[in-house]
Amino acid sequence: MSPQDLMREKIIVALDMPEKEAALDMARSLKGHVPWVKIGMTLFYSEGPDIIREMRGLGFKVFVDLKMHDIPHQVSGACRVLVRAGADMFTVHASGGRAMLEAAVQETKSAASRFRVAPPGVIAVTVLTSLDDAGLAEIGIQRTSAEEVMTLGTLAWETGCDGVVCSPAEATAIRGVFGEQGLVITPGVRPAWAEAGDQARVATPAEAIAAGASHLVIGRPITQAPVPAEAVRRIVEGE
Repeated sequence: MSPQDLMREKIIVALDMPEKEAALDMARSLKGHVPWVKIGMTLFYSEGPDIIREMRGLGFKVFVDLKMHDIPHQVSGACRVLVRAGADMFTVHASGGRAMLEAAVQETKSAASRFRVAPPGVIAVTVLTSLDDAGLAEIGIQRTSAEEVMTLGTLAWETGCDGVVCSPAEATAIRGVFGEQGLVITPGVRPAWAEAGDQARVATPAEAIAAGASHLVIGRPITQAPVPAEAVRRIVEGE
């Protein structure tokens, strides 16, 4: 596989829009250019689990990013819904604690067996890329963002999660926890020609991959481009 194809396989395009038709139109314009789309809170809360099935019907693998953070019983139920809908990966929030993470992993495996599908990846979110050390201090966390990512990332590994979401700045350290098979998904990825927006801890695609990322979540640099497929090409070619 060429370096360009390897880069393409790592890209997850964030479809952060509220209307189904707009999301489907964007997905259709990217079909054949990227393998993954991300469905976040905005789109999922608007359209529900059916949007996962529709994206799968277009041939995409689907990463559902809801950052679930609730009591274990509630999170288990939500995991079951996402497995049945066909999600390929989904997020829980590592700050929900050990019992919640263990329940998510266990129910995901159980539901996958019940529905006779491959179990989706359970991915633990560590620290939002919109937060820096000062932002963490404001909510009572005295550890640095790097320290907090490692604390939560280690907990995710201990509880059987398949990987984590972290910024590119922490990807190398997290890769050391999860090993080569772990999934290290990095938002806050911006090509050099794109604005950082509301992200505080960012890197270029090449920097994120060099740090150990297995997947790159990229939204507005692609979805707000005049021609989204051309933006993908520029990223894949390393511009």
